[in-house]
Amino acid sequence: MQTINLKTNKGNSINEVILIKPDIFSDKRGFFYESWNSNSFKKIIGNTNFCQDNHSNSIKGVLRGIHYQLNPTAQGKLVRCTKGEIYDVAVDLRKRSNTYKEWIGVKLNELNKNLFWIPEGFGHGFLTLSDIAEVQYKVTKPWDKLSEKSLLWNDSDLNIDWPLNKISPIISKKDALGITIKEAENMDFVFQ
Repeated sequence: MQTINLKTNKGNSINEVILIKPDIFSDKRGFFYESWNSNSFKKIIGNTNFCQDNHSNSIKGVLRGIHYQLNPTAQGKLVRCTKGEIYDVAVDLRKRSNTYKEWIGVKLNELNKNLFWIPEGFGHGFLTLSDIAEVQYKVTKPWDKLSEKSLLWNDSDLNIDWPLNKISPIISKKDALGITIKEAENMDFVFQ
C-alpha cells in the first residue's frame, strides 16, 4: 500500500488528506486487493473507528455535495469508486487551518482502485465522470440530518475547478439550496 500526500488548489499540502494506492494482485482470472485493513490504516492515520458503510450509484454529470456535518457529528470518510469514475473533492473547513477554504480534487475509478481519506473538518463532494459510477465510503460517525449541511458546489469563494467539460451538472434540490462559505461562517458553522 502506498500513500500520497496531495496539493491543494493553491499548491499547499494538507497532510491529513491522503490518497491511498492499494496493492493490487492481477492475473488472467481477475484481481484481488484489500480495500480495508484496520492494521494498515492505523499505521497511516492512527486510530479510527468506522461506524457505517455507504454506497451510491450516480449517472454521468451527477454532482453530489459539498456536504459536511457540524461537530460533534463531523465525519471522516474513506472513499472509493468501484464502478466507473468520479472526480472527488475535499474542502478544508477548519477555520484556524492555514489551508482553510482550499480544496483537493482527485480522480477515483474502478481501474486505479485508489482510496481517498477525508478527515473530520472537511467538506466532501464528487462529480460523476462516467456513464454510471458506484461510490462506496466508510464514515466515522453516523449520518445526522440535523447537523448535515451543504455548501454550494459552485461557490466563487471556493472556486472548485470541476471537470464539467461543457455539461451542466445534475444536482439534488438539497444541494441546489446549499449555502456559500461566507454564509456558513456567519452561522453555527465552523470547525476550529
